[in-house]
This record gives sequence, structure tokens and C-alpha cells, in this order.
Amino acid sequence: MKALQIIAYIAAGILIFFGVLFIWAAFGEQFNSGWLVAGLISVGIGFGLVIVGVLAGRRAAAQAAQNVTLKIDLPADVNLDTLKCQSCGGALTPDDIKMVAGAPVVTCPYCKTTYQLTEEPKW
Repeated sequence: MKALQIIAYIAAGILIFFGVLFIWAAFGEQFNSGWLVAGLISVGIGFGLVIVGVLAGRRAAAQAAQNVTLKIDLPADVNLDTLKCQSCGGALTPDDIKMVAGAPVVTCPYCKTTYQLTEEPKW
């Protein structure tokens, strides 16, 4: 969205600049109402683009400020008191489990190993 904002601001600047030139030229030696109308329309569209850019920036900032809370429901009977790292055997806590691409992933705070939690077969 930021690229569209930049393009809108550049286009608005160009339209406002040429609109002011048209308005200025309309009041030259001979009054030309066609240039005045074209200048006013150009300036109006330019300021409209500025307003659209500002509103898009506010909307993007509001969307970025949203917090998402994801609760992890582990399958089967997982006893978190006995959950240990597969690499170093360090004790893991629920804070070490994160959802990545829809799968529970554990990051060991001791050895920094990352692996996906899998449910062992019950048979």
C-alpha cells in the first residue's frame, strides 16, 4: 500500500503544479476561461489524490495496530510437565510453542533447535 501512496502523492503534486500554472495563465493578457476551468479541475483532482493517500495511510496504520491472539490446542493428551527438547533434553514451556503455517512448532530456549510437534501413534 505504501507504493500506491507514493504514486498518489507524486501524481497529486504534478496535477497541482500544472493546475496552478493553468490558473495563472488564464489571467494573462487575455482572460481564457477554458484554462481556468482546466486548472481548477486539475488542482481539485490533485487535492483529492492527497486526501486519498492520507486516508489510505491511516487505514494501513489501523490495520497494522491490530493484535491477533492465537490459542494453541495440542492434540491428544500432552503433558507439558514432561515435554522435553528432542536435541538437548531441556525442559520446554508452553511459551516455547508457536504456530507457524498452521502447525505447532517448538523452539528450545537452550539449544535454539526448532522442530514441529508431532503426535506419536497410540498403538
